[in-house]
Amino acid sequence: MPQYRDRLPQLDADLFLTDGGIETTLIFDDGLDLPDFAAFTLLADEEGRSALVRYFDRYADIARRDEVGIVLETPTWRANPDWAVRQGYAAADLDAANHDAVDLVMEARARWEQPGVPVVVSGCIGPRGDGYHPDSIMTAEEAQAYHAVQIGTFADTEADLVTAITMTYADEAIGITRAAQAEDLPVVISFTAETDGRLPTGESLGEAIEAVDAATGSGPAYYMVNCAHPTHFIDALEPDAAWTRRIRGVRANASRQSHAELDEAEELDSGDPRELAQDYLALASKLPQLAVLGGCCGTTHEHVSAISRAFTTR
Repeated sequence: MPQYRDRLPQLDADLFLTDGGIETTLIFDDGLDLPDFAAFTLLADEEGRSALVRYFDRYADIARRDEVGIVLETPTWRANPDWAVRQGYAAADLDAANHDAVDLVMEARARWEQPGVPVVVSGCIGPRGDGYHPDSIMTAEEAQAYHAVQIGTFADTEADLVTAITMTYADEAIGITRAAQAEDLPVVISFTAETDGRLPTGESLGEAIEAVDAATGSGPAYYMVNCAHPTHFIDALEPDAAWTRRIRGVRANASRQSHAELDEAEELDSGDPRELAQDYLALASKLPQLAVLGGCCGTTHEHVSAISRAFTTR
């Protein structure tokens, strides 16, 4: 049993929520300007902070209503060095922003956690490149050195783990896992998939998960899939395969559109929350260990509410 198991109650839960599409919610629902989807910049002023507080409170309220746990991800998907430079953040400013992001989510935990409703705080890590089209491929060693900056900051906070979201190829995930291992920090890896169930680089989900596990001694606490509709990857799952059993979480898009179509879309496709919840139930038939459920692009608290209801009443 991993030594960090007591920090990750979602490992032993039948249902654990997480949040939804934070950037699309803030842009399309709250009308905020987020260049590069950099939500961490909202920490710099009271209006932005208030929007983040409202966002997290909506999800925590669902967890309390249904008496389940929840993983809250810091708004730091873009808070790594290359993306931060584009927002005018120096290294010290970026370190401070990542610390501040954890503090903000820790305050949400203080407001909402109670017996039967554990709140887990995760330091969110995004890809170095584009989440849909990786424009340059790092070696595992390069990825470890690059992401060690943000992971080192999270290790200096009260974050329970780090979660790498929208990973597009195995070597970057390997580097992130090794950087987290060096800090003795639990790590979760979430890959994204195209409509054919493969990563944007062409790797299959199975190949990517097996490569990361082989290179890190099965380092990730578990794996997730995000930023893809359930119908895009359900047929790629092999229920009897060891790699499939490593997938414990899903943060799907509400839209059935491909990444290319989403890039070109001028309006947000939010799909249907109840339909998405049924798609999650279909995933659970192939992933009996599935427990950590949330959303990605186009999803809001309404989608996560419908998913939670579907699973708690089945």
